[in-house]
Amino acid sequence: MANELKELTARAENYAQWYNDLVIKADLAENSAVRGCMVIKPYGYAIWEKIQRQLDDMFKETGHVNAYFPLFIPKSFFSKEASHVDGFAKECAVVTHYRLKNDPNGKGVIVDPEAKLEEELIVRPTSETIIWNTYKGWIQSYRDLPILCNQWANVVRWEMRTRLFLRTAEFLWQEGHTAHATKEEAEAETRQMLDVYADFAENFLAVPVIKGVKTASERFAGALDTYCIEALMQDGKALQAGTSHFLGQNFAKAFDVQFLDQEGKRDYVWATSWGVSTRLMGALIMAHSDDNGLVLPPKLAPFQVVIVPIYKDAAGLAAINAKAETIIKELKNLGVSVKYDNSENKKPGWKFAEYELKGVPVRLAMGARDLENGTIEVARRDTLTKETLPIANIATYIKNLLEEIQQNIYQKALDFRTKSIVKVDTYADFKQKIEEGGFLLAPWDGTPETEAQIKEETKATIRCIPLENPQEAGIDMISGKPSTQRVIFARSY
Repeated sequence: MANELKELTARAENYAQWYNDLVIKADLAENSAVRGCMVIKPYGYAIWEKIQRQLDDMFKETGHVNAYFPLFIPKSFFSKEASHVDGFAKECAVVTHYRLKNDPNGKGVIVDPEAKLEEELIVRPTSETIIWNTYKGWIQSYRDLPILCNQWANVVRWEMRTRLFLRTAEFLWQEGHTAHATKEEAEAETRQMLDVYADFAENFLAVPVIKGVKTASERFAGALDTYCIEALMQDGKALQAGTSHFLGQNFAKAFDVQFLDQEGKRDYVWATSWGVSTRLMGALIMAHSDDNGLVLPPKLAPFQVVIVPIYKDAAGLAAINAKAETIIKELKNLGVSVKYDNSENKKPGWKFAEYELKGVPVRLAMGARDLENGTIEVARRDTLTKETLPIANIATYIKNLLEEIQQNIYQKALDFRTKSIVKVDTYADFKQKIEEGGFLLAPWDGTPETEAQIKEETKATIRCIPLENPQEAGIDMISGKPSTQRVIFARSY
């Protein structure tokens, strides 16, 4: 483990390599035999399960239910909403045949040319089309509304340049798809789910986010408005951590989903969709971790506490085991997840390094002298500090310490973001500051031409128009036209 730590590239040396090293060495994920796809390993998946479980509870608290829709979507469905197909056409994986056969030349199997599908199937890149085709059979009148469905699924978006968790050809996510009788209900749903995502990001991921709306060129394909939460990573790049889309009546019209309202008139249904993915794992890693490994917020750590015994012989281990059993029971009674590592094939120092690399929030160590003195060593992952404390009431202390660690990790990320938000008014200043990273608040004239020019010349995009950004008169730094607001520019993942 000491060698693995030495092989972990320093953030200052090469941030991208540090990230890749950490994902692999901390046993979160690895590349698979299928190019562009990943294997999420048990430790990484345990974090995803905690993310999933918490979000699922939050969705259900707001009235949503889970369902599941097909992985395969008829190609014709994508032709029904023009902007949607334009947005996803280049990323789609297509199924053309339904059978293999043995190669007559004895070289394994080949696609059976006689088994060509009458209509090709698209491997799900997102589910609006198949879901709205389904909703047509579910909705007849206002009494059938609203429909508040979510699904946990995998999707495929063909990617040539991939990075574990951040951008892979196949990834895991949730996608909510709701149907409403009025525009106002749908818009309220869109904003509500944005708030749910922001709440989760800040209170569980410990990542501060800015809520905003995307520009027209950055909207989800087929949406009238796309709302987002934007987070800042330690290298000064932005990461879109979640989106919520107001789809208007676009998909209802494309799939002829109408309902009879309370006045007996027929109208098209109003729609939303919203989602987050395993990209949140990338945000978790890049927002908090350091050159020693992962730093996990306690609320999402696979286990919050690890106890490592230090002993010389079997008798010593037996005595520590007995004391540890009491501590473990007390911690579990307080809702703290704990692992006791009394394995004999690794030395304590190796275990310390391993759990530091894996970001376990609190490490407890106990030896023969601790048993004699009634003490235990407590090490914090977030600050890399340790202290020796009385064993009495240690469980309550740890419970409170975990809450302190959660808040400290968030505050550190918030302080970093606060100092990384810079106001700029001239293009020269913008070009200089964008090289330093961070969120740049700059005036924008609202035109796609200015937005496109900045993106082409600096690789920075408008991450969002902040919802809480006050109106501020100014002059666009390129066109010289009046601007009524500042928007957030950044380079991004």
